[in-house]
Amino acid sequence: MADLQEHFDRTIARDQRVEPRDWMPDGYRGTMIRQIAQHAHSEIIGMQPEGAWITRAPSLRRKAILLAKVQDEAGHGLYLYSAAETLGTDRAELTGKLIEGRQKYSSIFNYPTLSYADVGVIGWLVDGAAICNQVPLCRSSYGPYARAMIRICKEESFHQRQGYELLMTMMAGTPAQRDMVQDAVDRWWWPSLMMFGPPDHASPNTERSMAWKIKRHTNDELRQRFVDMTVPQAEALGVTLPDPGLRWNPERGHHDFGPIDWSELQRVISGNGPCNAERMAVRRAAHEDGAWVREAAAAYARKTRDGEAA
Repeated sequence: MADLQEHFDRTIARDQRVEPRDWMPDGYRGTMIRQIAQHAHSEIIGMQPEGAWITRAPSLRRKAILLAKVQDEAGHGLYLYSAAETLGTDRAELTGKLIEGRQKYSSIFNYPTLSYADVGVIGWLVDGAAICNQVPLCRSSYGPYARAMIRICKEESFHQRQGYELLMTMMAGTPAQRDMVQDAVDRWWWPSLMMFGPPDHASPNTERSMAWKIKRHTNDELRQRFVDMTVPQAEALGVTLPDPGLRWNPERGHHDFGPIDWSELQRVISGNGPCNAERMAVRRAAHEDGAWVREAAAAYARKTRDGEAA
C-alpha cells in the first residue's frame, strides 16, 4: 500500500495524469466522483432555464441557436457521467442521489429566466464564469475528466459568444430592449460571482483539491479573473454592472468589487432558492417519464447480447 501511495504521489508531483486503472486513495476517488457528478448534474439541470425559451425565441434563427445550445448541454452531461463511471460509480446511482437531494448542482440554475434577455446574459455571464472555472480543469489530474473538459470548454466558449452577440443585438435596439438587458444583468451579476463557490477561507474542499491538482486555482482567484475579464466587456456592451464598489485598483492590478452576500448562496444551495423545487420537480418527472425508454434500451441490449452468444 505504501508503494501504491508513493506512486500516486509521484504521479501528482510530476503533473502526470491519474487514469481509471491506476490505484488512487479513497479520498481522491470520492472527491472526483463528487465534483464530476455535481458538474454533470449542473449541465442537465442547466438545460431548463433556457429550454423554456426555445418556443418563445423571436425568430427561427434564434430558436435554432438556443436548441443547439441546450442540446450541447445534454451532451456535456453525458460526457461527464461517462467520466464518473470510470471511477466505479453508475450514472443511475448518481441520478438517484440528485433526485433524492443527496448530491447538488450549481446554485446558478436556481434563478428564473424572466425575459428573453436572460438567455443572452446567461450566455455572457454564466457561461463566461463557467469558462473561467473549467478551462483550468483541462489540466486536471484525473485523465478522463480533463479530456472531457477540452470539448466542453470549446462549446462553452461558443455559447458565451452566442450570448454576447444576442446582447449586442438587443443593445442596438429599442430603449425597452436595452432596459430588458440591463435588468437581466442586474439580476444575474451577483449569482454569477457566487458560482465560483464560497470564499477560500470557508471552502472545505479547495485545499485538498489543489494539493491533488484536481483544481489549479482557488475559488477567489477564479472569481477575480472573471471580474477582470467581464468589466471591459460590459463597457463595450454599454451596460452597468450593479456594484457601486467596482473599480480598478492600480496597486493590485485588478478590479476591486463589493462584498458578496454569502448568506444568499447558502440559502440557495440549501434548497431555498427561487427555483429549487421547480428544477427538481422537472428533473424528477423527466426521470420517471423516461423509465420505459431505459427499460426498452436494456431489453434490446440483452436481446442483442443473447443473440450474439447463440
